[in-house]
Amino acid sequence: MSTVARGPAAERRRPALAAFLRSRRARITPADVGLPPGVRRRTPGLRREEVAQLAGVGVTWYTWLEQGRRINASAQVLDAVARTLRLDAAEREHLFHLAEVPFAGGHGDDTDAAAVGADVQTVLDALVPLPAVVYNARYDVLGQNVAYAAVFLGGPGGPGAPVRPGGGPNALWSLFAGRLEDCPLVFRDSELKIMVATLRAAYGNHVGEPAWERFLRQLCEKSAEFAGLWASGDVVPPGPRLKTFRHPLVGHIRLRSESMSINGIPEARMVVYVPADEESRRHIGTLSDRARRS
Repeated sequence: MSTVARGPAAERRRPALAAFLRSRRARITPADVGLPPGVRRRTPGLRREEVAQLAGVGVTWYTWLEQGRRINASAQVLDAVARTLRLDAAEREHLFHLAEVPFAGGHGDDTDAAAVGADVQTVLDALVPLPAVVYNARYDVLGQNVAYAAVFLGGPGGPGAPVRPGGGPNALWSLFAGRLEDCPLVFRDSELKIMVATLRAAYGNHVGEPAWERFLRQLCEKSAEFAGLWASGDVVPPGPRLKTFRHPLVGHIRLRSESMSINGIPEARMVVYVPADEESRRHIGTLSDRARRS
């Protein structure tokens, strides 16, 4: 049971961690976890020693964790605490961030790349003819509408969705590992530089997570161009952009991208592409109508 030195940010997180764990412990009754109710309980919920026993950790260690003391906490131990306290996905992620432990969405796999639910897909479909897509922080494509597929993937018969090894569609994998002639970006070099810098900004929350490290390693191995941009260290936040795309049927399309967060999917954002001029509006309308008839 070692202690670690941490900076001012950790000083602010420790009280939040302590309060969060106490509140989660208080909402679980002994009956919820198959324990006898006992007598003389002065506070609602489980006792600290009961949480420690159920999680398979030492009572002193858990007490120090709940007090916000300076101790090391592994992902495996935090997983056990999260299961004992019956934390949902958002609560589990919050616990990991407060404890300053790299968070893997799930248990180190790619479960954070799951597809959007039916309601979000309904919103995407309702936005047609505007192209719309849902990305996570790694640019995995979690959902899209037919207008997005028609404009960026060529629609039926086009190059198709970008699929990375061991995962699903991913915009960065398509742009860096796909054929150069399939790239829809007119100003490819500058746009890719911004996308990689945006990815690096998000990576700060995921350093050491197996899914992220595997993705970065695979993309660096596949594309020397990506490896060079990644090594530059540039960082920018996500935000609205004016982009120019090319399409084999209609030519150039100028679109403004607008991003909105998605409830219930950590770090996911819906990106909607709005035409920047009347000609571009006609083009995306033409492509969307064609895709819906196919």
